Amino acid sequence: MTPVVAVGAFIFDDRGRVLLIERGQPPGEGLWTVPGGKLETSETLAQAVVREIREETGLVVEVGPLAAVVERIGDGYHFVILDYLARAIGGTLAPASDVRAARFVDDRELAKLPLTDGLLSVLERARATHATATW
Repeated sequence: MTPVVAVGAFIFDDRGRVLLIERGQPPGEGLWTVPGGKLETSETLAQAVVREIREETGLVVEVGPLAAVVERIGDGYHFVILDYLARAIGGTLAPASDVRAARFVDDRELAKLPLTDGLLSVLERARATHATATW
């Protein structure tokens, strides 16, 4: 199977909570993760981040630095995901039709949610990048 390039975004609010979505479709249906999706033809990585975040959450974002590169391989899929930091600059948080829920969560709630594999370790890297990022 040919790998598919995808993007995701770690968006933190002013209280340090991270924006997560509950996936409404496979792969990972019912699991919580950062918003994102596949790169489209003739689209830059930053354009894909902006589009995917708006489509999945209703938020308009400014894209920051690359936080992590993640590879996900499963039955019928192989994704190479470039996860960026982003910050909300507009829009209203509302889950899209392919997302069951979207909300900012703190560490206490994060520990209770069913998360996609490896999300916590990638979140740690994103927090470290966020701490040193200049906008």
